[in-house]
Amino acid sequence: MTFIDPTVFHGRIHLDGEWVEGQGDPIDVIEPATGQQLATIGGASPEDVTRAARSAAIAQREWAALPHPERAAVLHRAADLWERHSEEIVGWNTREVGAIAPMAGFAVHVAAAECREAGSLPSHPLGEVLSSEKPRLSFAQRMPVGVVGVISPFNVPIILGIRAVAPALALGNAVLLKPDPRTAVTGGVTMVRIFEEAGLPAGLLQLLPGGVEVGSAMVTDPEVSVIAFTGSTQAGRSVGELAGKHLKRAHLELGGNSAFIVMDDADVDRAVNLATWGAFLHQGQICMTIGRHLVHESLYEQYVDKLAAKADSMVVGDPTGQVHLGPVIDTGQRDKIMSLIERSVEMGAQLRAGGTADGLFVRPTVLAGPPLDAPAYCEEVFGPVASVVPFSDDDEAVKLASASDYGLSLGIVTAQPMRGLALAGRIPSGIVHINDQTVDDEANSPFGGVKSSGTGSRHGGAAANLDAFTETRWITMQAEPGEYPL
Repeated sequence: MTFIDPTVFHGRIHLDGEWVEGQGDPIDVIEPATGQQLATIGGASPEDVTRAARSAAIAQREWAALPHPERAAVLHRAADLWERHSEEIVGWNTREVGAIAPMAGFAVHVAAAECREAGSLPSHPLGEVLSSEKPRLSFAQRMPVGVVGVISPFNVPIILGIRAVAPALALGNAVLLKPDPRTAVTGGVTMVRIFEEAGLPAGLLQLLPGGVEVGSAMVTDPEVSVIAFTGSTQAGRSVGELAGKHLKRAHLELGGNSAFIVMDDADVDRAVNLATWGAFLHQGQICMTIGRHLVHESLYEQYVDKLAAKADSMVVGDPTGQVHLGPVIDTGQRDKIMSLIERSVEMGAQLRAGGTADGLFVRPTVLAGPPLDAPAYCEEVFGPVASVVPFSDDDEAVKLASASDYGLSLGIVTAQPMRGLALAGRIPSGIVHINDQTVDDEANSPFGGVKSSGTGSRHGGAAANLDAFTETRWITMQAEPGEYPL
């Protein structure tokens, strides 16, 4: 039996446990590698958001009141279902998103891990006893926020959706999910099906594919208490501004232009191996992708030569085949990438590999010695482009790595790990990997960036998830009513 059946959700959204027609325009699901239409899903409208939020608020109260083992059991069953249906889900992810099979498989693996990790949250201590100057019991208690709006992007829709959906549900909340309309099956339908089969009660996970107007309606709806947004910094600023106007918390995981520092004592071959993965995996369409390769001047020419040779050897093509890179998501993304490359070359960057595109298939590109204001170096490319710049000493490496609006992930390669750790302490970044590349994710680890990369760690691990999806209230209890001198 097919787990994800396009005939079931054709032209429909998911409200109150049922597939119903949305009031927005239907959305065609297009395979970027071939241009083939894979399915059609319904489009939501702001009116659908209002309906979904109201019913979700009602369902949430009953869900939060359940004994915690019942909520945990749903999350654990969901984890099993990700694994049981992994082959079919990987197939959809490969075709809809353009991910090669290992990348799609990693996304499913992380989704199962996120659900297992979230399954531990319902039994997590939900408060603490406080000292009080009065003869009473004083304590802090964590409560579900109510309804959480999750807005996820196209690039890794499984991971970037489930990491908010799973813990929010586990902690007793309901969720309105708005996946990117380009990847609404992988990022939306799949999660609905997982939780349907896992026994999640109706109304707790509402699927609302759509554009900016749907996202805005979620942010402004009075029933929605928290927004978990992953996407570009530009869009995140708009979401944060709108949420602030309505006095709502917005957890923003935004763009990046991660630095990868190769110290003078590094093994060049091992550094290039790390850099190839960190720069070109998933066509560079990952927020943690290495954008700036900072290499000690004594190793610079060797590093550039070997990275360029590696880029030239990589196979680009249909991700259902044996290739290293698949397509970027659409023509808009391709044109942006190519423009950044061309403008940077015009400004003086040396094109050492790639720099071409065939349809949506962009060759892995290496730019050597770009000016520090070249757009492919200083902006988030979100494509398979590596800009390599030399540095002379630790202080210059720190200066170059820190000179960015972004602060998401940082990689440092050195034969002296403690030296690398000391260097990392001088560079603002939400994530640091010593002797590894910048792209990594584990369900039990805090994830988030600083500066223009977001509002800090709001995903991963019990501490981050508890802070993100609960409110803390103060409660006191006395044996007898107090007396006051008025």
